[in-house]
Amino acid sequence: MLVLYKLAEKKIKTAIENGELDDLPGQGKPLVLDDDSAVPPELRAGYRILKNADYLPKELQLRRELRRVEELLLLVDSTCEKKRLVQKISLLKSQL
Repeated sequence: MLVLYKLAEKKIKTAIENGELDDLPGQGKPLVLDDDSAVPPELRAGYRILKNADYLPKELQLRRELRRVEELLLLVDSTCEKKRLVQKISLLKSQL
C-alpha cells in the first residue's frame, strides 16, 4: 500500500509541476462535502450510491408527503377539504 501511495503522490506532484491541474472546476473554492457522520461507516457507500441515483426510500417518501399534507392542512379553510386531508394524514401515518 505504501508503494501505491508514493506512486500516486509522485504522479500528482508531476502533474502540478506541469500545470495539468490548473483551471480545474471549483479551483480555489472550498469543497462542499455531504455530512454523513450520522450514517454508520459500513452503510455510507450504499447511501451515497442511492443518493447519487436520486433514490429516496419509501419511508422517507412517506415522511415527506406527510409533512407536505400537514402543512397544507394549516392553509385550507374548507371543512370538507380539512376532513379529506386529515384522512390522508391518517393513511400516511398507518403506512409508516
